[in-house]
Amino acid sequence: MKIEFKSIMPHPLKDSEQAEHSIWGNNYEWESPQKIVLNAVSGKGKSTFIGLLSGVRTDFEGNLFINNRNTKEFSNQDWAELRVTSISTVYQDLQLFLELTILENLQVKNNLTNHFSEEKLVQLIDKVGLTAHASKKCNLLSLGQQQRVAILRALCQPFKILLMDEPFSHLDTANEAIIVEILKTELDANQAGLIITTLGEKPAINFNNEIVI
Repeated sequence: MKIEFKSIMPHPLKDSEQAEHSIWGNNYEWESPQKIVLNAVSGKGKSTFIGLLSGVRTDFEGNLFINNRNTKEFSNQDWAELRVTSISTVYQDLQLFLELTILENLQVKNNLTNHFSEEKLVQLIDKVGLTAHASKKCNLLSLGQQQRVAILRALCQPFKILLMDEPFSHLDTANEAIIVEILKTELDANQAGLIITTLGEKPAINFNNEIVI
């Protein structure tokens, strides 16, 4: 999967001063299975970047190409197909179904993709230490627990790129390490790339590059 930024400037950032080598306003190319980290303070457009790549934001100048196609020509169906087959996202606000249980949240997506067996879903829940809470509604979970559920749900589909917006912000070191090992396994299985945003420390992943924004 190939992504190209051509002089993209999000409308909310067009009056803000940008660093000389910022991705905003310049050209940039990325191709899976490369692993990229965006490390910047709040307000620099990390979530906007994730929104552009996942197709939920179109408020920008310039051009975004995915697999040599300009996304301005994409229909809603084009984006929907990409999000089912090629692009999976963990948003900063997680977007869980809070009235559903942990297992139900995973099943909602997995029933659409048939990516994992039911046994694998149960195994993943156990790996991240949530077996005792599997039947608990997500609105009763801590933010750290919710983040683990959101990450597992993002893995319940085929993908060529995994987008993650500050996914470890509420995880302790031990739980982050567990998630990282699961990510490495699933990235390899899908021969996929990773783009992850962070406010500070980078997870223990061998990144190909660090993007400045």
